[in-house]
Amino acid sequence: MDALDVARWQFGVTTVYHFLFVPLTIGLSVLVAILQTLWHRSGNERYLKLTKFYGKLFLINFAMGVVTGIVQEFQFGMNWSDYSRFVGDIFGAPLAIEALVAFFLESTFIGLWIFGWDRLPKRAHLASIWAAAIGTNLSAYFILAANSFMQNPVGYRINPDTGRAELTDFLAVLTNKVALITFPHTLAGSFLVAGSLVVTVGLWHVMRNRDSADTGAYRFATKFGSWVVLVAATLVVITGDIQGKIMTQVQPMKMAAAEGLYTTESPASFSVLTVGSLDGSRELFAIKIPYLLSYLGTGDPNGTVHGINDLQAQYASQYGAGSYTPIIPVTYWSFRFMIAFGLAAAAIALLVLWSQRKGRTPTSRWLLRAGLVMPVLPLLANSFGWIFTEMGRQPWIVFGEMLTRDGVSRSVSLAEVLTSFTAFTLIYATLAVIEFKLLVRYARAGVPDLTPDPAIDDSHDDAERPLAFAY
Repeated sequence: MDALDVARWQFGVTTVYHFLFVPLTIGLSVLVAILQTLWHRSGNERYLKLTKFYGKLFLINFAMGVVTGIVQEFQFGMNWSDYSRFVGDIFGAPLAIEALVAFFLESTFIGLWIFGWDRLPKRAHLASIWAAAIGTNLSAYFILAANSFMQNPVGYRINPDTGRAELTDFLAVLTNKVALITFPHTLAGSFLVAGSLVVTVGLWHVMRNRDSADTGAYRFATKFGSWVVLVAATLVVITGDIQGKIMTQVQPMKMAAAEGLYTTESPASFSVLTVGSLDGSRELFAIKIPYLLSYLGTGDPNGTVHGINDLQAQYASQYGAGSYTPIIPVTYWSFRFMIAFGLAAAAIALLVLWSQRKGRTPTSRWLLRAGLVMPVLPLLANSFGWIFTEMGRQPWIVFGEMLTRDGVSRSVSLAEVLTSFTAFTLIYATLAVIEFKLLVRYARAGVPDLTPDPAIDDSHDDAERPLAFAY
């Protein structure tokens, strides 16, 4: 084990941990805005209760996402300085816009939304949450545009004197075909997570507090969240199909690694389950769907999908001697876990809708248990999706231009990386416990009571009242 190995583990752990909060923030910001819009248009109090209820869960998650996201940027300078030096001219542009425009928009209007209840005009207050949601989604786009350059470098040139990548076409970076499909795919996955949380909390209250005066609100939330999950799952499949074809064009080795396909095939079958040697180089038993891999990769059931062996020989000839094959068991199983966990969440959403047909109240304990684990499933699907995306690119940190081993900081020792890795892991574990307890505590508390408190004196001018957290 050396500093490179630990630096990779640290970046992987902190990235996956941070991304546990990102999809919920992206999806829940829009769902809360939709709920407030329903209240604004109808005046129905149950939508206001649900807005404040899920808004509180959104704010808890948003705060935790900001805290964990800060570490990501520091790591580029700490452990990956050679990578930052090589690609900083390009990578820094979308990240700077994300911070100066998208995050500023997001954080500013979230503040107005938090403290603007009963202070701002209703339309202005509603516009605040929509502006925050738009900022959140714009933030995701600029970050994905930066990541997409690592997957498919465009709009740059290599300076022969400095050896650095220099930006030549910023529009090409923003319109990278990988970014254009990764963004909607990521958004769909985010709504899958957010919808699942809405279902879980609503279903728990429907089944545990059947005589509550707010049962109608919870029933609506459960159905609303279930439909969000089903629509999001459909969009995940559609965008994932397009993304697979683009991935085959720009990173054919990643597609071959996803299937564990060592020899070029035409047509190629998709393996639902394969049992093979530990290194994945030899197949012992497999369940396959004929023609499916060819269609996923090329759009043609009889299309040619290049195998790992042929691609390895091609890359060795093009880039020099060495292994250009990722860890096959990781790519193979992360790809399948991504699909399986996402479909499982959609299946539970269907069961929840079926259990409430014609006004029925669900009573199955198994359904409640499935509902309680439901948010974890799309979170795992998202995490395995990113593990596949990043591990499938290896050994490249910037595909075709820089190997991962060449991007690590040369001046950082193994002991230093181990120290920071241990510290981050302990801090993140503590934050995870805090996040979980806060979400469970406020989710159990239920929707707020909107009955005015007679002890509050509303006779004073609104400008004299101090700002207050409106929950």
